[in-house]
Amino acid sequence: MSKLPGWLGRLGAELTELGERLEQRRAEAEGVEGEGGEAAPIEPPETAAVPAAAVPSAVPAGAVPAKAPRRGAVADRVPPPPAYAPSVAARPDPVAAIPWGMRVAAEASWRLLVLAGTLYVLMKVISAVQLVVLAFVAALLVTAMLQPTVARLRRYGLPRGLATAVTAILGFVIIGLVGWFVVWQVMDNIDTLSDKVRTGIDDLKNWLLDSPFHVTEQQINDVAKNLSDTIGTNTEQITSAGLQGVTVMVEVLTGMLLAMFSTLFLLYDGKRIWHWALKLVPAQARPGVAGAGPRAWRTLTAYVRGTVLVALIDAIFIGLGIWFLKVPMAVPLAVFIFLFAFIPLVGAVISGALAVVVALVTEGVFTALMVLVVVLAVQQIEGHVLQPFILGRAVRVHPLAVVLSVATGGMVAGIGGAVVAVPLVAVTNTVVGYLRSYGQEEALRHAPSPRGATAIDVAPTPAPGSPPEDSGGTKTK
Repeated sequence: MSKLPGWLGRLGAELTELGERLEQRRAEAEGVEGEGGEAAPIEPPETAAVPAAAVPSAVPAGAVPAKAPRRGAVADRVPPPPAYAPSVAARPDPVAAIPWGMRVAAEASWRLLVLAGTLYVLMKVISAVQLVVLAFVAALLVTAMLQPTVARLRRYGLPRGLATAVTAILGFVIIGLVGWFVVWQVMDNIDTLSDKVRTGIDDLKNWLLDSPFHVTEQQINDVAKNLSDTIGTNTEQITSAGLQGVTVMVEVLTGMLLAMFSTLFLLYDGKRIWHWALKLVPAQARPGVAGAGPRAWRTLTAYVRGTVLVALIDAIFIGLGIWFLKVPMAVPLAVFIFLFAFIPLVGAVISGALAVVVALVTEGVFTALMVLVVVLAVQQIEGHVLQPFILGRAVRVHPLAVVLSVATGGMVAGIGGAVVAVPLVAVTNTVVGYLRSYGQEEALRHAPSPRGATAIDVAPTPAPGSPPEDSGGTKTK
């Protein structure tokens, strides 16, 4: 009980202090009200702090003013703007002011520009080392043709090195024998061909003289003289072209040597080279690339083997037709038809036109027409029967894609580019299709499992005619 008076004294002191504060706030609130309801500024005393309520704003009568700071403290709050100040709308974000379609177009445009720049730099690099690239691609094509033989020899028990050596030696020997046979046939028939060319030119001259075009012998002689003068005048250009031809032959021989060495290493150590190349791929994309690689190789192998078989059939049947029509150099022409068959669309036209021209010059118009009929018939059978049956769906490419790829390859890298354009497009089509399917499967695999009604919607439904299932999951009879 002795502590009660002290506690009551402290309570009374606090109530007194609270009353003084209320009186002070009431006085300050009455001081900011002017006549007519307008705010009137008051001068704070020198020893007092600037009250928070002393701002140019009206306080309604009867409202409790905000708590003022204690005396001696300095108010650091920035006063709000006056009521008569004009309202300024906030400016929108510049990104929000651009239309959605323009933003999408801009995002797509800079990405396309990056891709175009990358392709341009890549094409410049390929052009700088064009010989090496073409040699390696040719080695890939030859390896795709010879690799099944290596695999078959290894199944028979031969070591990998011996199987590779036997396959490579047999392949190069066969190619060398074919080339030697073509050169031998050309050199053996060159005299006969020259005589027949002269006879054909005389026959053509007589036909022109007797034709309804009213061509005179003087005009024909003038044309021959102008041709001879043109050849004599452009001797330097012809010599320069010959020197360029020698340079091209040196480059061709160098490319053949590079292709031979690359073929040997690809046949012997192709799997290890592929595993090393996979290490250069980022880890996240490595499973997809590892799955696309074997499929691309199967596509390339199917394309090369199918093209070789189709070209061989064309060469045999067209060569037999030329031989039966007694056109000179039937075997070399058949070999040219086989080689040009590796250039889609364009190669068949060039080789067929060469056979028709030789038949026209040596045997006359009727024989040339018969050769043209044989060439067109074989090519129609090839395009509509052999290629769909032999190549199948694995390397099916749209004709428009074939035309555009051959034209682009020819413009970029000449004949070599035209040869590798279609297999490159076929392999790219296979890789893109697999990666698209792989990406969809990965997205479905990592997607959260459906629940509730969604799970019922995506649940597998029984096949039509199958017995229903009871609640326990067993089929009812």
